[in-house]
Amino acid sequence: MKPVIFTDLDGTLLSKTDYSFKAAETALERVKKAGIPLIFASSRTKAEVIELRAQFNNTHPFIVENGGGILIPEGYFPFEVEGDKIPGYTFIKLGKPYEEVRKGFEAAREGVPAIIKGFGDLTHKELAIITGLSTDDCLRAKERDFDEPVFFRGTVETEREFFIRVEENGLKWTRGRYFHVLGAHNKGDGARILKDCYKRLYGGIVTICLGDGFNDLWLLREADYPVLIMKDDGKFEQIYLDALIKTDAPGPEGWNKALTAILDSLEASKKG
Repeated sequence: MKPVIFTDLDGTLLSKTDYSFKAAETALERVKKAGIPLIFASSRTKAEVIELRAQFNNTHPFIVENGGGILIPEGYFPFEVEGDKIPGYTFIKLGKPYEEVRKGFEAAREGVPAIIKGFGDLTHKELAIITGLSTDDCLRAKERDFDEPVFFRGTVETEREFFIRVEENGLKWTRGRYFHVLGAHNKGDGARILKDCYKRLYGGIVTICLGDGFNDLWLLREADYPVLIMKDDGKFEQIYLDALIKTDAPGPEGWNKALTAILDSLEASKKG
């Protein structure tokens, strides 16, 4: 069966401190040589992921804004996939439009005694100071289609009040590096659609999914080999799944070790 890999980016394939993927280069090169699809499944925008894919020389489909959208390069599959046609891609939209999400977000925070700001409230320069991203990356991060990352400063009680109000306004929320307000979608929705496409292409597939955050839960649930990446402090997100693999190192180092072990195991089983 053909391996297919879905991976989160920040804190998983990319270091959370400096966004480097150097520690994962060995496994990345192996994946590339073997022709294994490597699908980025991120909370980042399509503009951000397109830029990152160029750095990785990645030509595969990708999932953006916590499953709000899937982008499939033009001509990637030898069959038609339904979705909006934009330059270079088929764009499958699963999430609520960003304008609706912002409207619900603004209504939810009104009157809550806390400091609550979304990416849409900040200039790209303010965002660069907070996130450590370059100003160009922050401009791309503000090109949102489905999902509003949120900076929250308040008490546990005001946090609970805010998220109750988010749900009362017809939205959902999740947590990665930041809180996110979004529609009723998740990374697993995007992975499930792409899994069906790869099954149609290859017949049989084995899925490997890697992530470090609560917003990766539904992605990991789609995996034959779910991998939970250790955080920089040595702790793990509270995710409990059968056959869950936990890494013994954080970020790209843990990604490299876990993926190498899984690919070794798959190759050994074929020989056996």
